[in-house]
Order: sequence, then structure tokens, then C-alpha cells
Amino acid sequence: MKNVLPQFWSFNRIRDTSEIKIENLIWQGPFSWIGYEQIYELKPIPDIAGVYLFTFEYLDGYILRSVGVTNSMKRRLTQHTREYKKGHYTLLDVESAKNGVRKELWHGWQYAKEHQNIYLENKDIILELAEKELIAYRLFISEVTDRRKRERIEAAILINTYSSKEPWADLMDGGMSLRGRYNYEMPIEVKNGCSHKLYGLPISIEI
Repeated sequence: MKNVLPQFWSFNRIRDTSEIKIENLIWQGPFSWIGYEQIYELKPIPDIAGVYLFTFEYLDGYILRSVGVTNSMKRRLTQHTREYKKGHYTLLDVESAKNGVRKELWHGWQYAKEHQNIYLENKDIILELAEKELIAYRLFISEVTDRRKRERIEAAILINTYSSKEPWADLMDGGMSLRGRYNYEMPIEVKNGCSHKLYGLPISIEI
């Protein structure tokens, strides 16, 4: 008697397109970075699970700098603060970024790991640059309790950015770890809604 394998399902666009559901995603903001709320009198960021966007003021709205996911906004931002102050993240010239131009003042990630001596020699300058960038950030968040959905939203926004030739594609750091939709997951069409113009955030994304 032959063994019978279980039936496996994977998404087929020709067959399953009509089954794709549409969901609305509301983005709240802008919020300031934790600890800098009083400088521009922005509201403190809610401590929720969801997706977050780092943006700079740009034209008549805000331009995308980075995107991430978390179970706790405040805990994750605290972690980011530590990494910025250790020199682990790339730092941009804020005024150039506000014009959609990427101008690196300190290159983080692998370069920072391999050149710790340069960081230590210039720590005061790098800390000053990091604080300037944190103060300039305007944060937008969307509450998403499902972990996989958060990951899929993050991946879809990043993939859209990486393939774009618009200015926001240059501000985003490359090489981010992505966990997009798997073949055995049904796509979801997400409609992004925000009371502000967010350059780099598509009106609609498939996750």
C-alpha cells in the first residue's frame, strides 16, 4: 500500500485572485522620538504593537527614512536609541534628507563594526549627529497585533522602496532583513490611510 502525501496549498494568482481581501491600515502621527516631545510639542508615542515609520519633514508632508515592526513602540525606540548612540546606525545630514538627498555623515552597520576606533576617536561628534537626527524624526505608527501581518507589511513597503527611483528610495538603508508573504499565505491588499502626505508610502500594497 502506497503512502499518500497530504495535499499542499499555495497561492495561484490565476485561480485565487478573487479571494484576496482588502484591509485598511490607518497611520497615526506625527510623533516625536522618545525624550524629545517638548521640543516641537508633539504627542508622546503610544506604546502599542505595530509597524512604525521614521520620516523627515519634506515638501508638503513627510519623506520615508525607515520602517520597522515591534511588540512595543517604546521598548523598540529605546533599543534604537542605544544603537544610534553606539554608532551602529548610519547617520544622515538632516537638512539634505529633508530635500530628499542622501548625504551620509557616519556609515554604520558593518563599517561601524570594523572601525570601532574611528567611532571612539570621534564619539562626541557622532553623538551630536545622532541626537540631531533623532530630534528631526517624525514617527508614524499603525497598530497591527498580528506578528506575521506586521512582517508582511514591513517587507512590502521596503520592497516598494527598493524598486523605486524616487528620492525616498535613496534615504532608506539597503540590506534590511525581510519576511514577506510565503507562497502558502493568501495575499492581502492593504490600503494605507493617513491625514498627512507620506512620500514613500504607497496608497495600496499587496502583502
